[in-house]
Amino acid sequence: MRIVIAEDDALLREGLALLLRAEGIEVVAATDSPAPFLAAVEEHRPEVAIVDVRMPPTHTDEGIVAAVEARRRQPGLAVLVLSAYVEQAFATDLLADGAHGLGYLLKERVGRVEEFLGALHRVADGGTAIDPEVVAQLMSRSRPDGALERLSPRERDVLALMAEGLGNTAIAEKLVVTEGAVHKHIRSIFAKLDLAPDDRADRRVTAVLRYLEYDSARR
Repeated sequence: MRIVIAEDDALLREGLALLLRAEGIEVVAATDSPAPFLAAVEEHRPEVAIVDVRMPPTHTDEGIVAAVEARRRQPGLAVLVLSAYVEQAFATDLLADGAHGLGYLLKERVGRVEEFLGALHRVADGGTAIDPEVVAQLMSRSRPDGALERLSPRERDVLALMAEGLGNTAIAEKLVVTEGAVHKHIRSIFAKLDLAPDDRADRRVTAVLRYLEYDSARR
């Protein structure tokens, strides 16, 4: 796996590079701002990019803008975005054009090496990884008249774990239920959120994105 890192904090940037190399992952470039990052993506054609949300010059949304542009230039590039805080609008912007091979994690997750590497590999394999804290805050902000209110408490639990990128087996283990029960809850979630069967490839992520979009529009 070939990775480009874009992170303006030198300590975190070098720490990430050391961690990944220790795992046998090839870090082909480690940059500190959007322009060098995009140049590195063009030059090295990595499989994955790890990108900080806030980078120079304004430290607002440069990382998100660069990540979206990198995906435009290199379709299929997997991107794992790191953020110091839960920034829901940025997560929505990143995922808006399709969620395959995308992740959004809080930086504190890097210190939990096994979780971080699991999310990285999931994204590299074309999956999705959304930080559990992001999911928790999304769920806590739901509106009484929102579509998510149609879901039962157990269905909301299942949706939260889906949002983190877990598969059905892992969800069943987390909730101590059978895989059959998980399948049943997911079918019910899709039905209550009006996700048609012909959306099968994206329905798991779309269920989460519809919540993100709804909540952003209502706040």
